[in-house]
Amino acid sequence: MGSGPDVPRPVRPHACPVEDWLAFLGHRWNALILWHLRAGPLRHGALQALLPGITAKVLGERLSALEARGLLVRPSLGGVAAYALSASGHGLLAVLDQLEEWARYAPPA
Repeated sequence: MGSGPDVPRPVRPHACPVEDWLAFLGHRWNALILWHLRAGPLRHGALQALLPGITAKVLGERLSALEARGLLVRPSLGGVAAYALSASGHGLLAVLDQLEEWARYAPPA
């Protein structure tokens, strides 16, 4: 057999890694946080200033979830913790960039 995608079969969404990641990335803030971190590490407050409407609590929850998924690391900036993309986070951004390119030319819904 090849190394391509599995043959579609009935499966619950939580058991499908694609559905799991799409649901995770579909959260209102996750992709935006990753996008803002592409330029380099940011502290919590600086990141919150770039995301109008997000509360400090929600940002903290989202950062923790992104870190738990292995997409972020926490380097120190001048002795203060910051957030930066991990290698996996950079890899995911490449996928999101491809999705953005596709979306620009996809037929309208």
